Amino acid sequence: MSKIKNKSKNKVEEELSEYLTDDAGTKRINWFPGHMNKAVKKIKERLKQVDIVLEIRDARSPLATGNKVINDSLGEKSRLIVLNKTNLADPEVIKLWQVWFEAQETPFVFINCFDKNSLLKITQNAKKIVKEKRLKSNPDKEPRSKLRMMIIGLPNTGKSTIINKLANRNATKVADKPGQTRLQLWVKVDNDLELLDTPGVMPPKIDKYEHGLWLAALNSIPEKIVNQEDSSCFVIEHLIKTNPEGFQTHYKIETLDTDLVGILNQIAKSRGCIKKKNEYDYDRVYKMILLDLRSGDLGPVSFGIPPKLKN
Repeated sequence: MSKIKNKSKNKVEEELSEYLTDDAGTKRINWFPGHMNKAVKKIKERLKQVDIVLEIRDARSPLATGNKVINDSLGEKSRLIVLNKTNLADPEVIKLWQVWFEAQETPFVFINCFDKNSLLKITQNAKKIVKEKRLKSNPDKEPRSKLRMMIIGLPNTGKSTIINKLANRNATKVADKPGQTRLQLWVKVDNDLELLDTPGVMPPKIDKYEHGLWLAALNSIPEKIVNQEDSSCFVIEHLIKTNPEGFQTHYKIETLDTDLVGILNQIAKSRGCIKKKNEYDYDRVYKMILLDLRSGDLGPVSFGIPPKLKN
């Protein structure tokens, strides 16, 4: 916290809300800067301007990348949960989530935003949801074709990429750093479809420490909140449990029968992450692991399985 002592209160609130903390003996990771609080208010104000809200989540962690605070504020507004990046998630775990979401009776769709046919599922499902609601509320009224959709979600779940792919142009800036989008922007796809882009908004509180690590690994939380060492070491431990053979093969690790430092040393050696005086460059290893995870080079990965369904 000493790094921010000389900054103004407003600047501190704009950059972050809490570092890694220990609250009543329980570790927590929270990141809810001032611009996100403003964004939540703007989202509520603009709900009347749209027909449906698309909530973009990361298919690798469908619950942790949701935002209950925003969802609760949507009221009766039509909503479609879009679980993006299926190409990076474990397909067997996705099947479990599909069963779970179906039981929740909330409209959802799993997509890969870089696949055109997959992307079409968004507009097809959204139009169907809005049409059914309009027919139910005004069965005698002639349906209109124009559709306005609001895009919400956590940072780096793929909101801007989805908008650009739907609009078939670079309508919004795509950034690889969480919290870069600050403004709300209307994007016209065609005469019958308009999208309202909104800034990535985190939940004010992340209940579980582990979920915070998941979000940091997926690049929804910036390094100033969770450093690369914590994120990458978490990823290593997760992959050793879920895909040890693939992890060992990818980094040409001789043995996993060692501690975390031993594994880091083997990765550094096999990938040439060596500093002067033959010291291992751990910072390069941390960065490499996170980049490999986020690009899919470590194979399909999922964080968490669905909660048990109630009978």
